Amino acid sequence: MPDLAVKDDTPAALSRAVHHTLRYLADLDTAAVGATATMESLRQRLLKPLGDGPLPAEQVIDDLVSDAAGGIIGCAGGRFYAWVMGGSMPASLAADWLTSAWDQNAGLYASGPAAALVEEAAGAWLKDLLNIPAEASFALVTGCQMAHVTCLAAARGAVLLAKGWDVNENGLSGGPAIRVLCGADSHGVTAHGSTTRALRLLGMGKSQPVQLNADALEAALSTEPDRPTILLLQAGELNTGVYDPFAELIPIAKKYHAWVHIDGAFGLWAAANAKLRHLLDGAERADSWATDGHKWLNVPYDSGYAFVRDTAAHRASMSYRASYLIHDTEARDQIDWTPEWSRRARGFATYAALRQLGRSGVSELVERCCRHAKELVMGIGGLPGAEVMWEPQINQGLVRFLDPAGTDHDARTDEVIAKIVASGEAFFGGCTWRGVRCMRVSVCNWRTSQRDVERVIAAVGALLAV
Repeated sequence: MPDLAVKDDTPAALSRAVHHTLRYLADLDTAAVGATATMESLRQRLLKPLGDGPLPAEQVIDDLVSDAAGGIIGCAGGRFYAWVMGGSMPASLAADWLTSAWDQNAGLYASGPAAALVEEAAGAWLKDLLNIPAEASFALVTGCQMAHVTCLAAARGAVLLAKGWDVNENGLSGGPAIRVLCGADSHGVTAHGSTTRALRLLGMGKSQPVQLNADALEAALSTEPDRPTILLLQAGELNTGVYDPFAELIPIAKKYHAWVHIDGAFGLWAAANAKLRHLLDGAERADSWATDGHKWLNVPYDSGYAFVRDTAAHRASMSYRASYLIHDTEARDQIDWTPEWSRRARGFATYAALRQLGRSGVSELVERCCRHAKELVMGIGGLPGAEVMWEPQINQGLVRFLDPAGTDHDARTDEVIAKIVASGEAFFGGCTWRGVRCMRVSVCNWRTSQRDVERVIAAVGALLAV
């Protein structure tokens, strides 16, 4: 019997992958941004019976590309504006390929020394760029969802320990009830759903909505001044990019010993730009911060970052020891700071993106995306039959489309969005904002150019003229 049941045709497989990747990226400018294949056709191609025997790796890659054709969204290109999704910087994409080839389990220094030290460097760079206190601990996780889980696990432990309850030893049952406050306006809760899911995962239930101004927050906190409390604030609301008034609210929260967590999934990156960092005034006084790398830093999925001021609370919520593991006394073992045990060495891609861009490159990328977002919103919103609903202050804006009959602007907005996506020229998504259907405009990709912006505005204008 041969040593390997499957032939080691790694060079051929990687060669085909390079070929298909370069072709895909070269075609981004001409290909439809949205999917062109139906679900039925994709099912027929992809949901095939598992074969009885091995196949050449080269054939598997070619078949995969062929079978997936028409089902790949062009979010890697410059005309995808539906959600806050970046592309992949060239260096980060290449580093991500190397990450798979090196195949390190980045849970311990011992299982991947270079991976551990790369995370140390990336964490320090990120804190510097995002104006996070240098003493804060950090974690590289799968995305902002798990960054929230990481930060709020530390918060949960800290606010309960302050009341004499060790959640790591005793669990939640029988302990003091934690109050979680989040932002709300007259139209409902403004906090992102990823924070809600994090609270559910951590057994803390629903958050309590409160208007985020000084008087309302003071009133909410003073009702139960001794209750363990977590306050959720936002750096960049999902649809508008609006920032909570950190300098006003955080001192009030501190007065009542509340833990302040900032959801900065994309908005935290404004700190990297001199013209925008005023939006984060006071945010440095928070207790934890969460953001994404696969948004504005343009690192391949998946990539998120968690930062916690109270390093002891962070470590206590995550760390684990076992006799069979090799724990280092000098290096940073990632398992002490992250929810995952076995984990991808995603630090390589982050490290590469930051090195390629540098401080000025990150700043320019943020500023350029904001400029293009405003141009798209004002350009499309200024077309006959369209209306600006929110002018971007960063990279998020809203427009809607007007029903010629004047009866159902919501239906008209959804209809035009569908037509734009079907045209292949761009990919937008809709939302209901303050009771009105709008088209979201989100620009987060390093590839988006002035030419893309002008092309999309012209395409939408042509559709509206029909």
